[in-house]
Amino acid sequence: MSTSSTRTEAPSELRLILVLGILAAIGPLSIDMYLPSFPEIARTLGTSVAAVQLSLSSYLAGLAAGQIAYGPLADRFGRRRPLLGGLALYLAGSALCAVAPSLEVLIAARFLQALGGCAGMVISRAVVRDLFDPQASARLFSSLMLVMGAAPILAPLLGGQLLTIFGWRSVFVTLVLVAALMIALIFFGLPESLPVHRRARQRPAQLLRAFGGLLRDGAFLRASFAGAGMQAAMFSYIAGSPFVFIQLFGVPEQSFGFLFGANALGLITASQLNRFLVARFGMQRLLAVSVLVALAAYVVLNVGAAAGAGLPVLAPAIFLGVSCVGIALPNATAVALAPHGTQAGVASALLGTLQTACGALASAATSALADGTARPMAGVMLACALLAFVLILPVPRTRPVPLGASRE
Repeated sequence: MSTSSTRTEAPSELRLILVLGILAAIGPLSIDMYLPSFPEIARTLGTSVAAVQLSLSSYLAGLAAGQIAYGPLADRFGRRRPLLGGLALYLAGSALCAVAPSLEVLIAARFLQALGGCAGMVISRAVVRDLFDPQASARLFSSLMLVMGAAPILAPLLGGQLLTIFGWRSVFVTLVLVAALMIALIFFGLPESLPVHRRARQRPAQLLRAFGGLLRDGAFLRASFAGAGMQAAMFSYIAGSPFVFIQLFGVPEQSFGFLFGANALGLITASQLNRFLVARFGMQRLLAVSVLVALAAYVVLNVGAAAGAGLPVLAPAIFLGVSCVGIALPNATAVALAPHGTQAGVASALLGTLQTACGALASAATSALADGTARPMAGVMLACALLAFVLILPVPRTRPVPLGASRE
């Protein structure tokens, strides 16, 4: 099978699902697998769990910074070279995490790891678009969703076992091995999908104008930041949950993954239900309802946290709010991108960057406000959902856009 950049050759669908599925799982693995290790990392590096949370904020900041660059790079140089380069950078960052002697080095290494890892997030979608028509793409993305959905359920369980047996550094050694496997799979099993004659050579000024136009589009920004608010609430939970579950309520580190996985399962189930609900109720109505339900759940969460309630009160509120992300986020994304068919790549990159940046800010705020209770996490989650609710109200209704069409 040729790997030349001058011709394309579609791999088998099964192989593509395997390769792109592992690529899609890198993000959840990198975020979720080390969460049970927060207390142990804090003890080893002589710091606090709240300070360790900054390594998650650093990773999200790297994702936000990298996403905006890989789209134009992949359009200009093809898919394989930026993807392989990104994975090499991810491998180097993971190795540095594994040997980090201090929290400061770990934070910097996590940023480097994310800069490389986000290549898979951006380019995997482009490969599917290159090789398949819209209907086949939808089927393939559905298969990939199962892989992506399994990762956040299994990752903290695997991380908890690695922590118990080998220590927290083994989590990052495992990510080094995953990166090495991915480089080999892509080098030998994923041909170039974008031929030279289809590559875009946009100048920086053209890209800046495209991004500037989107930043002046009020409807795009409202929908993007509404989805960002819901996602940011989830990242506040991800940052705060190791302290709240493990240290505050005494959940064993090796059992943390079961609680975390239950919330991930709720989100995945809601996202699959959304596929059927959107045809009946419409994406904007579902978006508004899901944000409102999450807002109510986080009000209960804050009341419970202020009253010193235990997990029987807090855990169901978290489950309901996080599950709503599975409905809110895909619909907010669809609303934001619907009018931008002719520049979907640029719009998608900017949307991903804005949403990930908000997640980084929310996780950093959760760390900065830490006071030894569940109140900071609960308060940030409520503030993020309130922002989403305020922003989604004025988003105008949009008529369905035929697949491949644009309103521009």
